[in-house]
Amino acid sequence: MNSESAKSIKSQSLKIGICGFGTVGGGSYNLLQNNGEEITRRVGCAIDVVRIASRSIKSGDVASAVKISNDPFDVVNDPEVDIVIETIGGFEPAFEVVRQALANGKHVVTANKALIAERGNELFAVATDNAVTLAFESSVAGGIPIIKALREGLSANKIDWLAGIINGTGNFILTEMAEKQRQFADVLAEAQQLGYAEADPAFDVEGIDAAHKLTIMASIAFGIPLQFDKTYTEGISRITPEDIGFAKQLGYRVKHLGIARRTDNGVEMRVHPTLIPHKRLLARVDGVGNAVLVHGNAVGSTLYSGPGAGADATASSVVADVIDIARQKLAGMNKPLLPALGYLSKHDDLEVVSIEEIESEYYLRIPVNDVVGVLAKISSILQGFDISIEAVIQKELDSKTVPIVILTHKALEKKLNLAVAAIEALDDVSGEVMRIRVESFED
Repeated sequence: MNSESAKSIKSQSLKIGICGFGTVGGGSYNLLQNNGEEITRRVGCAIDVVRIASRSIKSGDVASAVKISNDPFDVVNDPEVDIVIETIGGFEPAFEVVRQALANGKHVVTANKALIAERGNELFAVATDNAVTLAFESSVAGGIPIIKALREGLSANKIDWLAGIINGTGNFILTEMAEKQRQFADVLAEAQQLGYAEADPAFDVEGIDAAHKLTIMASIAFGIPLQFDKTYTEGISRITPEDIGFAKQLGYRVKHLGIARRTDNGVEMRVHPTLIPHKRLLARVDGVGNAVLVHGNAVGSTLYSGPGAGADATASSVVADVIDIARQKLAGMNKPLLPALGYLSKHDDLEVVSIEEIESEYYLRIPVNDVVGVLAKISSILQGFDISIEAVIQKELDSKTVPIVILTHKALEKKLNLAVAAIEALDDVSGEVMRIRVESFED
């Protein structure tokens, strides 16, 4: 860089305000400080944090030139601030903070996946009306640039389907259960001690967090409005080490997946435990890692994996969005170059398919009394609902109750529901049928 270029860069500056100074907000501030020189060289001007709002921040936590307060509206109403980073989380006051910032003509970068998934349609309309950008790369899969990949890198493709391990807590729990034959409750307690799971872990283990992320990815992949309320959501709390062991015998691993697929009937959006063939790359993503497999009609299958959470990983995506906005502003473009969700015109004709209308293969674990003829009765019921059997495991145990494990060929979920109800009504079936959907993800 010559002296004239350096002088030109230093003469310009974009001003950043941060609302929320927890893990992600603090990580974003530190990354902007630590990599400031590199970022300036990439962008062509300095990016300076000038204001931070947080209930917990102290003056010694940041540079003396940064104004601090406990009111996020001090940030969004500050005329000096060009770009607002929102890392408060939740809905209130986050929604009103983001809405007001956009209405004030400020660009916003958010890591708030719940806000985007459930109220993004409203906020993107405000951003459009005010010709500003609402960027949200960090809201899905932490440091993995999956939003950019779907919206830009794969924009020449018609996306057929995507599937992702998009919650690190759930993946950690299932990995520990598989590797050490531990019970769900024990591993969950450890995850809470390690800081991977919250005191109230429902958001992670019941699939809500993953459903928020899947809703966002599906909208970009298929050009449909954000529809979190239509995303089928099922958690992992009923998975047992026995299920994981039986799956292994059948050549599968159990993962908690978000799956979105375009079909002749519409778009499937579902989050649930899934059996994946153990040879698939997605099946080998362990611990707190995230990964998303995307199939486009031109490129085929592409896999994106990496850290799905953490201060540095998420901050990487936050700051990348800031850099994109800075480049846009320096190029003299006030109106965003890219539609927020990737499409200028939406596929309003694509309906979201009910879970009862999907087709899948199924793993069934059926607790039965150890008597002659029960497997024949179960097989007859399945056959009566046009469900054929691919494999059976029948354990000989020193017990009055034994599990029968069945792997089915592809069947309509609506018919499987009727078959399961009929099986559970049998006198020799001693409890609820455990069901896990099976996906091969073949091209």
